[in-house]
Amino acid sequence: MSSTTAFIAELIRAANGIEKLTHYEVSRLLDRSIDTIRDMRSHTGVAGIHSARDVLIDLRLSSERARDLLPEQARDILIEAADILRSLKIELDRTE
Repeated sequence: MSSTTAFIAELIRAANGIEKLTHYEVSRLLDRSIDTIRDMRSHTGVAGIHSARDVLIDLRLSSERARDLLPEQARDILIEAADILRSLKIELDRTE
């Protein structure tokens, strides 16, 4: 299992057990997601697209306000991050 696949699984597990996570843990997962997405996008050439940056802004804002997120909102944003990573992994695997 690749590190990206393992991280996607970690995000899904965290989303499914959101009530067990602290706000800090949610924020750290989102920060890791941002870094990973940014890195993967640079490899796919998606990094310069304006709408691609908007998703990173949304994730950053959610990370910064993790304390104020309802559990459902935190779960949804973790699933969104996992979905973005999954899509980027598929694209990278296709180009290799």
